[in-house]
Amino acid sequence: MSDKLPVVHSDPEILGGTPVFVGTRVPVKNFYDYLEGGDSLDDFLEDFPSVTREQAVAALELAREMTEAHAAVAR
Repeated sequence: MSDKLPVVHSDPEILGGTPVFVGTRVPVKNFYDYLEGGDSLDDFLEDFPSVTREQAVAALELAREMTEAHAAVAR
């Protein structure tokens, strides 16, 4: 088990359970939408100052870990 602090949180009382960055009301999907649209990490952080750079990088690391775990199971 990892000793990393959680970066994503889902609570039915916050945006109806939409996964958000911990301590914010910013949906993680917004971050991925920015990146998919060609915007930079800095652009996202400027528009959503309640999200820290560490949180955004941790979300990317989490996505990578989940992708690698899925690929390993699929083999």
